[in-house]
Amino acid sequence: MILYGSDTSPYVRRIRIYCLRHDITLDYRKLDIFSEEGRATLHQYNPARKLPFLLADDQAVLDSNVIARYLQQKFSLPHLNWSQENLLTILNACNDSLVELLLCQRSEFDTNEDRLFFNLQRGRIAETLKVLDQRCQENVFLNCEYLQISLYCLLDWIRFRDLFDLTAYSALEQFYDQWRSLDEIRLTDPRA
Repeated sequence: MILYGSDTSPYVRRIRIYCLRHDITLDYRKLDIFSEEGRATLHQYNPARKLPFLLADDQAVLDSNVIARYLQQKFSLPHLNWSQENLLTILNACNDSLVELLLCQRSEFDTNEDRLFFNLQRGRIAETLKVLDQRCQENVFLNCEYLQISLYCLLDWIRFRDLFDLTAYSALEQFYDQWRSLDEIRLTDPRA
């Protein structure tokens, strides 16, 4: 199995950590989607033109959540229930909005402007972080490893990119502190 991705992507990182935690061997290949060769590879395997994607069993498996489900089925690992899937959707919405804002910033837009698109993204981020913080207080994440990994990757990516102040979210901060010293976290750190 070959996982194509970027070291800085929180979506790629969650799969890498998940595989490390379950001793699943992957051939991880970094893909520079801004290079001509990298774009050609991305376009060849993933019409959505997003990372990560996994080549396995003579097929491309697209999107981190689909890859996780593929690995869970292939290696008889626990699957997410509907409540956990909904929570993952909330987590991904936050992550997607942050990615959108980062791309806008890199395109030299002022994302602090009072514009509908920016306002919607900032509102979604604040609301989803509030919900995720509440779920951490309720220990909802304790019974789902993939959700824990995904949450950690989101929080660390926010810090890595300096995108949002997390100090108001004490449960998220506590969760982050509990996870950051794990071996799999250090091995996949985008700062390294």
